[in-house]
Amino acid sequence: MDRRQPPEPSGRIPLAVIVVDAAGLVSHWSTGARRLFGWTREEAVGRNALDLLPVGGALDVPPDAALGAGTAGTAYPYDVTGPDLESSLAGASSYPTAGRARLYDCVRRTDGDGDGRVPLDVLWWAYPLVGPGPERLLVLATDASSAAGSSSSAAAGTPSAMTDPDAAETDRSGAADCSERIAPGFALHTEFPGSDQLAKQLPEILPSMNPLESGRIVAQVLELGYPVLEISQHDRVPVTPDWGVPRRAERQARRRAAEAAAAADPQAVPADELAPDLEYAAVREHLEFLNEVSGRIGTSLDLARTIQEVSAAVVPRFTDVAGTYLREQVLAGEGFPDGPPDVTTMWYRVAVEHTDEPGRWDDVVPVGESMPFPAQTPFFQCMTTGDPVLVPRISEPMGDAIAAQFPKRDISPLINNRSMLVVPLKARDVVLGFMILLRHRERAVFTDMDRVTGAELAARAGLVLDNARMYTYQENVADTLQDSMLPHIAPRMPGCDVATRYLPGERLGRVGGDWFDSIKLPGSRLALVVGDVMGHGLNSAAMMGQFRTAVQTMAGLDMPPAQLLRNLDDLAQRLGEQYLATCLYAVYDPVESDLLIANAGHIPPVLVRAVDGRSELLDVPTGAPLGVGGVPFETVRVPVAPGDRLILCTDGLVEVRGQDIGTGLAALCESAAHPAASMDDACDTIIRALNPRGGRKDDVALLMARLNGIPRHDVMTWELEPDPREVARARGLVRETLLGWDLAEISETAELLVGEVVTNAVRHAHTRRIGLRLVRAGALLCEVTDDDHAVPVLLSAGPDDEGGRGMRIVSRLAREWGTSRFAQGKSVWFEQPLPGRSR
Repeated sequence: MDRRQPPEPSGRIPLAVIVVDAAGLVSHWSTGARRLFGWTREEAVGRNALDLLPVGGALDVPPDAALGAGTAGTAYPYDVTGPDLESSLAGASSYPTAGRARLYDCVRRTDGDGDGRVPLDVLWWAYPLVGPGPERLLVLATDASSAAGSSSSAAAGTPSAMTDPDAAETDRSGAADCSERIAPGFALHTEFPGSDQLAKQLPEILPSMNPLESGRIVAQVLELGYPVLEISQHDRVPVTPDWGVPRRAERQARRRAAEAAAAADPQAVPADELAPDLEYAAVREHLEFLNEVSGRIGTSLDLARTIQEVSAAVVPRFTDVAGTYLREQVLAGEGFPDGPPDVTTMWYRVAVEHTDEPGRWDDVVPVGESMPFPAQTPFFQCMTTGDPVLVPRISEPMGDAIAAQFPKRDISPLINNRSMLVVPLKARDVVLGFMILLRHRERAVFTDMDRVTGAELAARAGLVLDNARMYTYQENVADTLQDSMLPHIAPRMPGCDVATRYLPGERLGRVGGDWFDSIKLPGSRLALVVGDVMGHGLNSAAMMGQFRTAVQTMAGLDMPPAQLLRNLDDLAQRLGEQYLATCLYAVYDPVESDLLIANAGHIPPVLVRAVDGRSELLDVPTGAPLGVGGVPFETVRVPVAPGDRLILCTDGLVEVRGQDIGTGLAALCESAAHPAASMDDACDTIIRALNPRGGRKDDVALLMARLNGIPRHDVMTWELEPDPREVARARGLVRETLLGWDLAEISETAELLVGEVVTNAVRHAHTRRIGLRLVRAGALLCEVTDDDHAVPVLLSAGPDDEGGRGMRIVSRLAREWGTSRFAQGKSVWFEQPLPGRSR
């Protein structure tokens, strides 16, 4: 049987371009529209579009229907679910639509010299326009018969195939005739003979523009007569509105119908000639959409910003409503969620993007709410299987059933008659969250291709969210580690007020080797420490933790500053040659009003004198960093006065790359001298002055101490003989002193505790006298010294034991107590809160 060979599929078809304004009047009528419908531009512009395109019978019928006479069996390769052409021209839809229509009483040019009014079958696309101008609808149309009968030369892209025979004719306006075509690349192209030279010059002005884009812009200026005000490199006119492409079963049905028609009529053209091109176009649109979304999400590792980017990327192009839910562990920046989710898993609503009127969703599904999801819902199915769940159209019974699972709020008005797609947000096969996507009822429903697109989108979003989650988790771990290694110093101590600041560097990690500390010492003294382990990251932080622990231990032994640094230097050498650190150790005696300072390679401290407000760098021997070995350390004594301020910091505050450190130290002295209302304000003033834009790369540790001192009349000292009879004398001395200080309320307890501690000293002292001291400074401090190096410990005394209860009584009644050794013996001390002060 002689059968005509089908033409090759063409990706370019002649188009008529019509623009309609908000009143339904034609504002643009292209040359292609004149050729297709017969009306000239002068006749069409300003008239009602429905008058020019009288729709006598819509062909929005099943896809296997014929396009018209002479094309039996040719199927329109779209699932048309939107309104007909008349409704689109009337502005009934706010979404891109497509379809077929038969137009009657259209003026058509025939093969003769005259005009004939014949029915016209057209394929049409309608795109709503959004912008400041009056234009509201772009309509593209083509002759259905010419679209189905494009020759193979059209596929090859020859000019004769892409234009009408009279394409070179010039219309009455003097502009070159044109042919508008839509290509698989989805960009609308308009070619003019004679405009090629201008199109070639445009990329010279805009180097990033490709020749096809320049040709389109030149054609737009010549054809439409107005300038291009904005150029977008990403916007495309979709050739497949609402992602509509035929499903495989439908294509097979059309093919079988076409084969049956061909058997009856050998001259018939096989169906689905344009389907491969248009399906390819739809797939390419999906890929471009995914590529565009991938470029819009993941611009930051901030979890909250990433969530907003993922939600905003799909609205309104892919969906009308997008709700994002995440598991509690993900939102909290904790570790990877364990196990699959169940009905008890809490999900946090982290974002809701929609195109509805403002406030419609906020009251019913507010952002920030946490909730579990029942098992009998599509959402639970998605989160447990890890697969997308597609509901083409939520019927009212189905919507009511879903809403019944959430009794607190009625969500049925928000979901009924809408198309729904639930996609999981996964990473490493673990569901971190999911997205609920909804389309309005007047928009095409989600299809199988949408399901694939949504799954791919969710997979990419899941990876981005997981990266943000891991970054947040690691950041929290680093902050927790750093906080655990830095001390929580009380702002007020006997004879001294302390304020501190720590700023992590901007390098990778957020943890470093800078540290500070304050340690109580016997005799109401206070040790102030600041140090810096060279390097950054976890290794430096771990090394810093070891140094800090060692300093606290050796300070408790009341070592002189130089000896303490000597021992730290030995420790650094034992830990490894690669570890170096600087450290400054100072001991403040508020009774004697002096400082004992030793330095190991650290920047010198700053002292601000209370008398005149003058600041100075203390002249302290620098010494070598810890870990160098073989270098002696020296202790210097610095007299101070009540009200003086001591500032210790690390080099990250004063050192700037390319700048002498002396400049930073001078700036530190100047900023430290500024008066401030409080210690915290003084610290903030220094930070702002030396770190104005927060651009320091190194860690910063700052410790400021106001040396208030303790007046002599608040300190009482006695010496006792190592004789049991001295215990009663010690109680009497304490009673008399507290009465003189107007502290009779705590006298009884103080006498009991002093008796126990002195008794312990009498039992273990050798030849030297026992020292007893009372200090009133924010609390009542009692200290007893003797020449025995064995410190007392808590014992479990039995009913018949005569001893072992004294220190247990002290531990129970005192707010704090402790012991320390020194060269001549030991010290035992305890504190009691003053009346009216908290324990």
